[in-house]
Formats: sequence, structure tokens, C-alpha cells
Amino acid sequence: MLTGKQKRFLRAEAHHLTPIFQVGKGGVSDEMTKQIREALEVRELIKVRILDNCEDEKQEVAEALAKGARAELVQLIGLTVVLYKESRNNKKIVLPKVAK
Repeated sequence: MLTGKQKRFLRAEAHHLTPIFQVGKGGVSDEMTKQIREALEVRELIKVRILDNCEDEKQEVAEALAKGARAELVQLIGLTVVLYKESRNNKKIVLPKVAK
């Protein structure tokens, strides 16, 4: 789990990113979560846009994306979801340390 400080850091890092996936009328699919998992391995931090024609609740979509991609839900703001997952092979983001 991410701490509040780490989430703030990741929100700032994600600010300039553009969404690379869109969730539309079909909702969240297995194929989509597989692609998001692969993108997270490369990028670690991504944005996903929920389109207006998506019939599911945005909070449910965000949680389904995070669970399906085995990632952390950093933020849901408006219809934009920010996801983070530490990369095994392409580590780029260094999170602030957790105070003990």
C-alpha cells in the first residue's frame, strides 16, 4: 500500500501525463487489463480516461482497473484514473521513503 506522501508524489508525477487507455461503453475487459499491466511494466505510472458513454460507476471502473492490473489506484479525479505499479525491469520512479 502507498502512503499519503507517496500518493501525493505520484499525483505530481502524473500531472503532465496524457491518458493512454480509454474505458468506453464495453467497460473493463480482461484484454484491456492485460494491456494496462504491460504498459505499467514499461512506464510504472499511467492515466486512463473513462469515457462519458461508459455505463459503469467511475469508482467501480477505477477499482476494477487497479485490481485487474494488480496496480495501486493513486487517484480518481473526474473521469481520469491514475495507476501505479512498480516495474520489475524498468524501474524509473523512486518513491519517497516511508517514515518508521
